[in-house]
Amino acid sequence: MAGPGRRPQGERTGHAEGAAFPPKVFVPSTHPHQNPVMEPVTLASERLVLRTFTLDDADEVRAAVQDPDIQRWIPLPAPYGLQEAEDFVGRYVPGAWHDDTEYTFSARPREGGPLIASASLHHPRSGTWEIGFYTVKEHRGNGYATEITRTLAHWAFTSLVCTRLEWRAQVGNTGSRLVAEKAGFTLEGVLRAGLDYRGTRRDCWLASLLPSDLGLPSPAPYVPVPAPER
Repeated sequence: MAGPGRRPQGERTGHAEGAAFPPKVFVPSTHPHQNPVMEPVTLASERLVLRTFTLDDADEVRAAVQDPDIQRWIPLPAPYGLQEAEDFVGRYVPGAWHDDTEYTFSARPREGGPLIASASLHHPRSGTWEIGFYTVKEHRGNGYATEITRTLAHWAFTSLVCTRLEWRAQVGNTGSRLVAEKAGFTLEGVLRAGLDYRGTRRDCWLASLLPSDLGLPSPAPYVPVPAPER
């Protein structure tokens, strides 16, 4: 997941429903005379703007992750102070964009305002990406996490040659699972010892979303296993 300071994916907490629609994409930066790198982009959903973090966001990140519900599911450094937040937004996030390994976004209201959520995409396997997210405690229950998840999924399927988007979370993280299900993910089962949590292995849920689930074409042909005859 796009955790503030750590790399494990898919364990964000988040709640409620949102509407599916294509995201608007703004201001992708380019440097044609440099080696090609993934430059941060800005996406817009119905209510939110998703853009990369900056150092100005550090104090809000620090405050957000003091929430016990976030710390329960995300293996953050403990304690998590301003120095850890500045390292996350000032070093880890831009470095992962530059290295084309993880794309982390902050989410704020389109008209401006406080940090609503954090979300990220990373691609551990060819063609497959994974999403992670958390919602700031005060903004849960408004459908933001689902709206963000659908926006990033649409971007991944249409711009990143993504053929399969995965979500995973520790078994018991029902808030994150609810977001995934409302965003259209299909629960596929439990991976035993599928996540690392501060040096221990934990069971996790695994779910997937395909381009066809959003009515989009897949970058590669998909031949599902035929349903068994009855």
